[in-house]
Amino acid sequence: MAGLPLMSLARPSQAAAPTLTFDELYGKFGVLGLEFSQKVKTLAGQEVSVRGFMAPPLKAEASFFVLTQIPMSICPFCSSDADWPDNIIVVYLGEKQTFVQPSQAIDVRGVLEFGSWTDPETGFVSLLRLREADYASV
Repeated sequence: MAGLPLMSLARPSQAAAPTLTFDELYGKFGVLGLEFSQKVKTLAGQEVSVRGFMAPPLKAEASFFVLTQIPMSICPFCSSDADWPDNIIVVYLGEKQTFVQPSQAIDVRGVLEFGSWTDPETGFVSLLRLREADYASV
């Protein structure tokens, strides 16, 4: 019984992260295009979990990849906000991991960011990102 109080002191990073699905990313399509859902706005800056598929990375040593709703055989890279598909999220890894096959479902956990951002190293434009992320095969 003496050890029971310690069980409630788990680090926040070990606690279950809120789950976000691809169907919950956008609330509607307005005159200015896709509008983020209230759930995305509420969870911004927090660690979340998303299940999807890894699009093939540009190179084997990349520190990021694109998470897609369905398996893809090519990587969907964008040059502007207008090109942004509504079923992808850019994932920036906290540490390098071995990439998986595009047909393998994965659970990704990272800090959610939204809004237009251009990666200064790659020029890749994103609207949704997970930072300090890691993943595991499902």
